[in-house]
Amino acid sequence: MPAPHGGILQDLILRDNERHQDLLEESKTLKTWNLTSRQLCDIELILNGGFSPLTGFLNEKDYLNVVNNSRLANGILWTMPINLDVDSTFAQSLQLGQRLTLLQDGEIPIAIITVSDIYKPDKQLEAKKVFRGDPEHPAIIFLNNSVGEYYIGGELDAIQLPVHYDYPGLRKTPNQLRSEFQSRSWDRVVAFQTRNPMHRAHRELTVRAAREVNARILIHPVVGLTKPGDIDHHTRVRVYQEIIKRYPSGLAFLSLLPLAMRMAGDREAVWHAIIRKNYGATHFIVGRDHAGPGSNSKGAAFYGPYDAQELVESYKNELEIQVVPFRMVTYLPDEDCYAPIDEIDTSKTKTLNISGTELRRRLRVGGHIPEWFSYPEVVKILRESNPPRQKQGFAIVLGDELQVTENQLSIALLSTLLQFGGGRHYKIYRHDNDVKLLNLIPDFIQAGSGLIIPQNNLSIKGTNVYRLSSTNDADIKLGSSDETINHIVQKVVLFLEDNGYLVF
Repeated sequence: MPAPHGGILQDLILRDNERHQDLLEESKTLKTWNLTSRQLCDIELILNGGFSPLTGFLNEKDYLNVVNNSRLANGILWTMPINLDVDSTFAQSLQLGQRLTLLQDGEIPIAIITVSDIYKPDKQLEAKKVFRGDPEHPAIIFLNNSVGEYYIGGELDAIQLPVHYDYPGLRKTPNQLRSEFQSRSWDRVVAFQTRNPMHRAHRELTVRAAREVNARILIHPVVGLTKPGDIDHHTRVRVYQEIIKRYPSGLAFLSLLPLAMRMAGDREAVWHAIIRKNYGATHFIVGRDHAGPGSNSKGAAFYGPYDAQELVESYKNELEIQVVPFRMVTYLPDEDCYAPIDEIDTSKTKTLNISGTELRRRLRVGGHIPEWFSYPEVVKILRESNPPRQKQGFAIVLGDELQVTENQLSIALLSTLLQFGGGRHYKIYRHDNDVKLLNLIPDFIQAGSGLIIPQNNLSIKGTNVYRLSSTNDADIKLGSSDETINHIVQKVVLFLEDNGYLVF
């Protein structure tokens, strides 16, 4: 089993255990900061040792060295800045040496930070050096729009790990996972990073990777922040729990990683390798375009397909974890098996594959997903969270310029939709411009309801939200504002049918 990065596993919970009660009492007397979702992920991996050698949030010297040179100020390889970002008002209220209590959900004390630095980062430099500067990169958008103006650096005193109410038995710390491997006599472990559901091809490639290096498999999926639009971690974990049953007994182990991904491509791949080494893995599968967010609006890839593999390989002596390149496998229907695509002459051998885009399309329309691609139990889980259009909710927002009465149009639409049945709940959603009620609209849509919403001059947007109007920007466009109720209802019904919400 490899030594932790930097030589020591920085388990701050274990280190500060004897001072727990004193720190807890002190935390009640201090100024507080409520941790954001990303900060909560970061602090958990600092406290449990997953981010070894870090023992706190980066000070300015370490931050600049990481941004510019992919190293901490002491020279240890570290590729991702880990910062406690705050707004300017809060930053200006602090003094160097001050101690702050860091809270989860505004009430659970997680740690105390001793403020060593308060600094304003050069976000343009960070965007260019860490994420390559494309303004469409999701991490750069997050950096510019969501990250605070100032960073706070300082060492942490641990009170407790963040509280999770889901999957407690699957959330192993580095110390726990290392002990698990030792108890099983696993001296060679290949880690598999994923933020997506797994299918038969993933099972095949991990088994092949383990066979190549004579190792066992750690399925180590991310359950912190991932790329916007990714499938929620609850759905994915149910998939992983099903997939793990498909491995030979004793070959694979599932543990969840509370990581907030940055989608930083090659730099992130190195960071992922460091984290897996801290968790006790000896080998790490690095995929094609590993941790890349795809392409920008012009179709240009943010990272090259093999940038990640090449950068991790260049640091192999320092990382002390062996890279196992991801080998894409494809299904051979005539032989009913999977094989690495680089070993197949596709001009002579028939192959089958389903892309992620095609899979999402089939889920959306209720299309067939064959057993050679995924297990029926996995497909069932995905369909529960990704129902076809005829089972999805939607909202029709009524334009204010329509000359028919809003009340009668709403009643006409509701009466017409109710006669079609289909198991969907329909409702006229009167909100009186109440922000709390408006914020509930996505939840009703997610639950499969069909809403008819009088707009009242508010701009209501979101997934499966459609504006009914005679203006050019309407989703359901009327020929004029004085169309009759019957004509309007007919256009709405045809629109819903064309988009798959109604099936006749």
